[in-house]
Amino acid sequence: MSSTLIRVTGRGLIRKGTKSDAGQRRLLLPGWCMAMLRRRAQTLYDPSRPVFGTIDGEFRDPRNVSRFLKEAREAVGLEWVTAHAWRKTTATVLDEMGATGRMIADQLGHTRVSMAQDVYLGRGLVDPRVLAALEAVDPLRGLATAEKGGQTGG
Repeated sequence: MSSTLIRVTGRGLIRKGTKSDAGQRRLLLPGWCMAMLRRRAQTLYDPSRPVFGTIDGEFRDPRNVSRFLKEAREAVGLEWVTAHAWRKTTATVLDEMGATGRMIADQLGHTRVSMAQDVYLGRGLVDPRVLAALEAVDPLRGLATAEKGGQTGG
């Protein structure tokens, strides 16, 4: 990721740098996504053009893309599938696979780990590692062992 497109009144679409240094990054993409991008790139006559550009090889207006995607989602009853939902899903999948907050923030392009944690990661999920840690500090563990004739203590 090195830039974004914005519409400027009277000037049209402008390619602008990312909001922060964290926004300028290489994304790790899964194999299925890379295969799709390679197939798409093979149809381009000019590799310097946008991969998903207009028929003329220019950048697509983000508003038009948003409108098209909204219509497509509505047509199949998936209105809730927004860009934010995909980002949140990505963060959740990475979190459930054990990625650190920093790794997730880097993939999403957040400078602050807290942004990824506060906005994109689910709350209220129970991790078995938390229970294991709490069991390890059981103050009665020694008593139960002593009652059975075993050793006492931590």
